[in-house]
Amino acid sequence: MAHPLRLVLDTNVWLDWLVFDDPAIVPIREALAASRIEIAIDAACEAELERALAYDFGRRSIDAAAQARSLTECRRVARRVDSVPPEAERAALPACRDADDQKFLEAALAAGADFLLTKDRALLHLVRHASHALPFRILTPLAFAAALPRQE
Repeated sequence: MAHPLRLVLDTNVWLDWLVFDDPAIVPIREALAASRIEIAIDAACEAELERALAYDFGRRSIDAAAQARSLTECRRVARRVDSVPPEAERAALPACRDADDQKFLEAALAAGADFLLTKDRALLHLVRHASHALPFRILTPLAFAAALPRQE
């Protein structure tokens, strides 16, 4: 592979990684460990993750120390993107029907991502209903794992 695939993860995918230890994340972790992918995050997405880590998940709620460890792990594995795409490029993105999710599209654009991984219905809705092609693909973690080229 010439260069690692670049990914942006939405908050729910991060929570599956950091809190819920979802088996669907295993191929992503393995691809990262093998340097086949890199993960990017921007300030807005990280801030939402920080807020979400404090949510009450019932039996899986995590204390402040575990929240801090989760953020540290996110920062360890993800490359921070601080640039903002020009307004014309952002305006060319489709409008997500959930305005809170627009930040993930913008982060993927700013990062030059190949993929935005999500389980969010509003973002996945864009795959079928966007009037123009995005510069990155939107996939669920399972679909990404299935599409990931096999390592030779």
